[in-house]
Parts: sequence; structure tokens; C-alpha cells
Amino acid sequence: MSATLDDWLARLERQHPVAIDMGLERVAVVAERLGLTQGPIAHRVVTVAGTNGKGSTVAMLERLARAHGLTTASYTSPHLLRYNERLCFDGRAAGDELLVAGFERVEAARLAGDPVSLTYFEAGTLAALVTIADVRPELAILEVGLGGRLDAVNVVDSDVAIITTIAQDHADFLGTDLEGIGFEKAGILRQGRPAVLGSRELPVSVSRRIQALAVADYWLGRDFDHAEAGDGGWSWQGRSEAGDRYRLDSLPDPGLPLDNAAVAVEALSLCGVPPREAESRLAMSNVALAGRLQWLGNWCFDVAHNPHAARYVGSRLARRPRPARRIGLLGVLRDKDAAALIEALAPVIDVWLPVGLPGERGRSGEELATVVASQGGETLAAASSPAAAVAWLTPRLAPDEEVLVCGSFLTVAGALEALQTRLNDDA
Repeated sequence: MSATLDDWLARLERQHPVAIDMGLERVAVVAERLGLTQGPIAHRVVTVAGTNGKGSTVAMLERLARAHGLTTASYTSPHLLRYNERLCFDGRAAGDELLVAGFERVEAARLAGDPVSLTYFEAGTLAALVTIADVRPELAILEVGLGGRLDAVNVVDSDVAIITTIAQDHADFLGTDLEGIGFEKAGILRQGRPAVLGSRELPVSVSRRIQALAVADYWLGRDFDHAEAGDGGWSWQGRSEAGDRYRLDSLPDPGLPLDNAAVAVEALSLCGVPPREAESRLAMSNVALAGRLQWLGNWCFDVAHNPHAARYVGSRLARRPRPARRIGLLGVLRDKDAAALIEALAPVIDVWLPVGLPGERGRSGEELATVVASQGGETLAAASSPAAAVAWLTPRLAPDEEVLVCGSFLTVAGALEALQTRLNDDA
């Protein structure tokens, strides 16, 4: 009996001594055995790095490309509910059989010669890349998992590189020095290939890398930009690599950061596809990204887990009519700055429900409650898990109250699955 997708995922979690092992040496060996270094995996490849906004940028660029008639593949991480979410073709998640076939090919290549040890993420990335190469879509969009320079995604060359924002996150691996973090993110840049920079300010280390590689750089606020319109929509203006100027008006709000939306349109133009107004409107009206300001009734789910992302979530909630009470269902890993995250969200949260998260990096609900108290916040209760918090809160939640679930992918995934199960049981 052949191994299932769940079997493979369990196997990959066990086969390498550490979960994260920065470096491309091992990945490059297996990539070469798979033929991934012999030619492009798609007609155009876009790589997306940054601290925040990577997932929303990938989602909007993918939707824009399809609206303009391109075939697409996208690779993102982590997933919320199913591993299949990580690899999509033309907006549809890859099936189990396709993913298993990719893992089998990576395993065969890993053992073809001196065995090479790969992490869960590295094996998954190589499996996605070789699967994309088989399909060879017109556009492949690859999200960097961690950093850039030493990330497994960086084993392939991109035609267009995107750097969204740079802030402190994953300090255990990237440190706390923004110049150092910028250097790692800029590792996705390639000699003479254009780069889209989705922040109005980036560390000097990024500019130095741009100059060293003679990269044509397109900056938010200088080469392209967006402006909000009075009708709730927005406009975009930018240019192609050849210098052609474009402008799009009356675009609908995608419900995602407009900085990232502007980056996505600019990246499309640098892929040689002039953005058209009707197609761009269609894309922005139909884009959706699970776990990013995702609403289920009066529950809002967002994977924000650092202060920069939390401030954006807070600004979006501040635009809504204030409910009778807004509850922050919060779970934060131990290596994240929970105090700063709570401070960023405090203006839009009335009371907190801290929850525990599992694993070595996990933090208990009781421990998180002490952080809430240190920031002057009020706590309803402390729950052992996101699912337990949903079970406790659901019968107590009034119709005129709202819940924001945030702090980690683990928090959102656990609470979202629990709430969906309850809603399905009640239907």
C-alpha cells in the first residue's frame, strides 16, 4: 500500500534533526539531481520576500495574472488547514496524488548518491518546484518561507523579485538588526533582473545589494503608487520595464493592504503584461486569502503575529462601526513579542481571551494573560487551546459583539477549524 499525503508529512517532520536549518548547500544538491537548475520552471518566475504582506501580494498577483489570461502556479507557506493550500495551479489547490508524486521524486533524488538530509520545508519546496516545472505555467509565484538568501525557494532564479516590508520577526534565525535582515531579504535579487520594493523605506543594505547587482529597482512611492478614492475604491499608477506609463482607476478595495495590491500590479507589468483596467477590477473584486481579515459572521481571523501586521489589522477594524464589545482571542508563540502585539491592537480590543499554543515554542494561556495584564488589558479567561477558547466563548458571545482571532497561524488555524465544525454541526 502506497504512502498517503499524511504519511509523507509525518515522515518529513521526523527525518531531519531540526525543523529549520538555514543554508542552500543541501537543497542545491537535490535540486540539481532533480534538474531544477537546468532551466526555468515557468515562462516567468516571481519570488516574494519580506516580513509582512507576502501572502497577500502572492494572492493578488496570482488573481491579476489569471484575470489577464495567464496560467499560474503559486507556492506559499505555511498553510492554515490543509497542506494542499501551499501549492496551487490556476487558483486550485494541488491534490494529494500530485503532492505525493512530488515527495516521491524528491526522496528518490535525495538518495541518488550520497544521501542528503532535508527539512520538512526544504523537501516540500523542492517537491513543489519540480511539480511546477512539469506543468511549466506562464507565471509561477513563489513565497519565501524565511529570510531570502538562504531559503530553499531561492534555489531557483526569478525574473522579478519582490521585497514587501522589512521589520523584526523570526529573531532566532534572522537577528534583530534591520540592516542584517535587509541583507538576507535582498538575497533573492538577481543580476540585471528587476525588483519591486513594496515599502517606502527599506534598510540601506537592500540598496547596496541593488547597486552591486545592477538591478532595475521599482520603489513604492517613486516608480509606482496608489491613492484612495472617495468612493471607497483606489487608483494605481506605475510603469513597465520599457518605461511605459500605466494608470488604473476605480479599482475595488480588495480587503488586503493597498501597498501590497500596488506591488502586485507593478510586478505584473514587469512580467511583460500591461495591466488593463477591466481585468484588474475583476481581480481585485474576487481576491480572497484565508486568515487575512477573514470574516465568519462576527468572527474575524487574521494571522498577524508581529506589531507591524497588528497595526494594519487595527487600522482596518477601526474603520468599522464599534461593536458593543470586541474580544481579542489571542495566542502568541514564545519567540514573538506578545507585549508589542497587544499594544498595537489595544485601541480596537475591549477585552482579551488568551489561549495556549503547543510545542517547544508554545506559550500557555495563563502566561499570555500575565502579558495582557502588564499592558493594562482585561482578561475574560485563559484557555488551553484555540479550540477550547472557541468552545468557551461561542455560547457566551452576544450578537452585537465581535471577536478578533490573531497572534499566530496556529491560533487562527485552530480557532477557524473549531468554529467551522460548530457551524456545520449547527446547520
